[in-house]
Amino acid sequence: MISIIITILVGALVGWLAGMIMKSKHGFWVNCLLGILGAILGDALAGALHIGGGFIVELLIAIGGTCIVIAIARLIMGKKF
Repeated sequence: MISIIITILVGALVGWLAGMIMKSKHGFWVNCLLGILGAILGDALAGALHIGGGFIVELLIAIGGTCIVIAIARLIMGKKF
């Protein structure tokens, strides 16, 4: 139960940071969802490239993955995202 709460909180943080980087405007829950999806995508890409490290490296990978998710959402939904 605690790991789910931590995942949501870290996902929200990552989603918020990536939203600031990508200058996207959406709400808290969308940030959480994008952060979690981005962390999963970033982890998959990092695993395929054999990149890993401590918490900071994993956080940067999650932010990068979330930026990729936001870019893909913009391609699909237009610039309003």
